[in-house]
Amino acid sequence: MYLIIWEFEPEPARVAEFEAAYGSQGDWARLFGRSPEYLGTELLRDTGRPSRYLTIDRWASTEGFDEFRGRFNREYNQLDSACGALTRRETLIGRFAIP
Repeated sequence: MYLIIWEFEPEPARVAEFEAAYGSQGDWARLFGRSPEYLGTELLRDTGRPSRYLTIDRWASTEGFDEFRGRFNREYNQLDSACGALTRRETLIGRFAIP
């Protein structure tokens, strides 16, 4: 399994929109779901710092994600651009393989 973890700080006035876009049934999950290699997304909110969120995207393999990006790169970039206004900060925590 391959995990991609991001940290976000949404714009305070757009938290509901952010949660809708990045949640397990949101815009990103629907786009990712076009690949049979996609296994799901979790959206986590930090209880100690409520303005901090993490997403964990699960993929069957690194190759599965790479194939998805190659095939849906235009759609990925369009959604990334559209969601840019929802966040103050976005940081890639890392890409992890489960041995």
